[in-house]
Amino acid sequence: MPLTRAEAATRAAVVDVHEYEIHLDLTADGDTFGSRTVARFSATPGAATFLEFEPVSVSSIMLNGVSVPSSAVSSGRLLLDGLAAENELAVTATMRYSNTGEGLHKYVDPADGNVYLYQHLFINNAGRVLPAFDQPDLKAVFKVSVTAPPSWKVAANGLPLSSQGGVWEFAPTKPISTYLATLFAGPFHAVTDSHDGIPLALYVRAALAEHLDAQAEELFTVTKQCLDRYHEMFDIRFPFGHYQQAFAPEFNFGAMEYPGLVVFRDEMIYRSAVTESQREARANVIAHEMAHMWFGDLVTMAWWDDLWLNESFAEYLGTRVTAEATRFKGTWTTFAMQRKAWGLRADQHPSTHPVAPESVTNTDEALLNFDGISYAKGAATLKQLVAWVGDEAFLTGLNAHFAAHAYGNATLADLLAALAAASGRDLSAWAEVWLRRAQVNTLRTTRDSNGSMAVLQTAPADYPTLRPHRLGIGLYDRAADGTVVRGSLVSVEVAASGHTEVPDFSDKSGLVLLNDGDLTYAKIRLDDASTAAVPSMLPLIGDSLARAVLWASTLDAVVDGEQPVAELVTLVLAALPVETEVVIVEDVLRATRSLVDRYSTPETRPAALELVAQAADRLLAVSEPGGSRQLAAARGLIGATVETGRLQDWLAGTGVPEGLPIDADLRWLILYRLVVLGAAGRAEIDAEFERDRSATGEQWAARCRAAVPDADAKAAAWAAIVEDVSLSNRLVEMTASGFWQPEQLGRLTPYVARYFADMPSMMRVRSGMSAERTVGLAYPDVVVDPETRRLAAELLAREDLDPILRRVVQDTDDDMRKALAARF
Repeated sequence: MPLTRAEAATRAAVVDVHEYEIHLDLTADGDTFGSRTVARFSATPGAATFLEFEPVSVSSIMLNGVSVPSSAVSSGRLLLDGLAAENELAVTATMRYSNTGEGLHKYVDPADGNVYLYQHLFINNAGRVLPAFDQPDLKAVFKVSVTAPPSWKVAANGLPLSSQGGVWEFAPTKPISTYLATLFAGPFHAVTDSHDGIPLALYVRAALAEHLDAQAEELFTVTKQCLDRYHEMFDIRFPFGHYQQAFAPEFNFGAMEYPGLVVFRDEMIYRSAVTESQREARANVIAHEMAHMWFGDLVTMAWWDDLWLNESFAEYLGTRVTAEATRFKGTWTTFAMQRKAWGLRADQHPSTHPVAPESVTNTDEALLNFDGISYAKGAATLKQLVAWVGDEAFLTGLNAHFAAHAYGNATLADLLAALAAASGRDLSAWAEVWLRRAQVNTLRTTRDSNGSMAVLQTAPADYPTLRPHRLGIGLYDRAADGTVVRGSLVSVEVAASGHTEVPDFSDKSGLVLLNDGDLTYAKIRLDDASTAAVPSMLPLIGDSLARAVLWASTLDAVVDGEQPVAELVTLVLAALPVETEVVIVEDVLRATRSLVDRYSTPETRPAALELVAQAADRLLAVSEPGGSRQLAAARGLIGATVETGRLQDWLAGTGVPEGLPIDADLRWLILYRLVVLGAAGRAEIDAEFERDRSATGEQWAARCRAAVPDADAKAAAWAAIVEDVSLSNRLVEMTASGFWQPEQLGRLTPYVARYFADMPSMMRVRSGMSAERTVGLAYPDVVVDPETRRLAAELLAREDLDPILRRVVQDTDDDMRKALAARF
């Protein structure tokens, strides 16, 4: 049952939670564990309240020494009345492990049979482990102990005190919200270090021990560099004692900012060759989660409508600190190519919402707002704010905010007050248009025959807000030696109006780049002359961020149907083989492949895909052996080519480009493409899994089996997606990700109607983030047809539709609307 904002406000007015003393017994076999909790809290005398609680069975409930009947537990809540001024609630119960990444998740490693557990109470899952007042503004101290099998290790938020006879005791935490309490348990491998008085640790499954050992130095270096930079920026040092980082199997998020014990998905401990951009992404996640130690953990939002106080700030600071403190200097290029594009897509969907909405009704709605708006749009908005008020005032305001609300909760109004005081600016008007209003503006340049320039700003009819923008305009032209150079960068204040003249400007540059430097958040469109110059000039621009802005603008124009996908693939063939920034290579290939699959007709798709394959092949031919560009090009080629013989040769070790490692993950990628093309099947998948009986191998095998183009394989995969609750979150998601293939439309057409018929019942057996991801991955988005849209409209007309399913269908149907319009 979701918690409503009104219920949370009522409960916060009645109770003040002091401490949870929790003991978990993890020694029993099967799918249950023991939980004993003592919760200590103040309350309005005589009042009634409730705690979230979802036990399998209850042994005892005692409130202030008086027994409470087990019938007080109903619909996931423990109801209490007759409260005293000071209360002690003691509960002993049996709880159930999950396989969905929520509550206490249990995982059995196929590599060695070892069992691992991690606790993930976000967003409203505390009741699956203990009775709890599960809302962010009821912070409490957590005092945890765990009984575990003797061969196990256990880590938690608090500093370890003792571990004798399988019983692990941890020091009390600082006051934290319930969703931030965690633990990691199992026979995991640990590597330790320290920095500036802070104990550091890295944890991973035993099967990945050698890979962690090889990567620990890099992980610790990034961690130390980021800690140092945050300590330079913030007056309050890291506030949670020790900094542990656990890499957990089947984790739903990329990572989660548990104070003292950050948990990452363990795919971030690489077992195969990766590109430099993947290492950059991992460093960025480390910096992002570390930012949360201040934004989210030290000072926590009062309710989920201020989610942006967590995620927008962590997104902005993670990107910034990675660039400033580590060797990965190109994070703003990545942000422009990937993260901002994610935000722009979300902001144009029917489900768009403000960065800081006035109200979030309940926890289900809050979960849906963990999207590109709360992360990337919010971060881009903060980048614009810093450009406006200045960095010194920005950091001064943040430090005042931390000092005022440390170990407590805060709101948008609290932060704006601190920033306004530090900057001497009234931020209310800025916050109204940037934070309180949804959707995105489009900015475009116009030039007359004399070279005079203006910036035009438009907004969607349903969201007519125009905003002020501070941005740069880059003027690019060819030098005498044929290279492309930026002659100047003009700083412009774009008014919150439809037309802004660029003063004292007279230029006839070949290419005028609006938002050069990527300071603002907007859809960017070039004037006609600049658009015409992109194919010849883009490959020769030296600044990777400028190239990223141009690529992002081009891709967005294709999404909107303003440029045909045929022009895009021609540009990719011309410009990508000389691209030096790996993240641009990867993202352009990924985005172009997706657009070719959905925006091309079945008749034109093969030729378009062939051009993508040629671009990747040309890049592969000129890339340094063993380098990141080579690996990115090879992956792009594998995903686009139809040359099955060449792929089979690579698997056999024949004709492989010098320096390209055909390791476990690249083997699976090749096999997956062969399966999609009908050149491999069950026997080859089973043989590869025998060769790679690991967690990643198990997931790849599930994806490949779903991609087998025969009726029995598709039927088995569909049953796994919609009804097999024994499968874990990750295996279901991988199955869904392999199901729909544009090469198999004839085989898949009957499943379009099945999706809309079966997903409502699927939502009754799965929940939360895994359910959201599954219904998205299982959507028939490659069947771009009016009938798909008709079935979507029919489903959306149901009043009883699960809100997660409604949002996914509504938004993906809108994407299909654009694809159909572009086709015809």
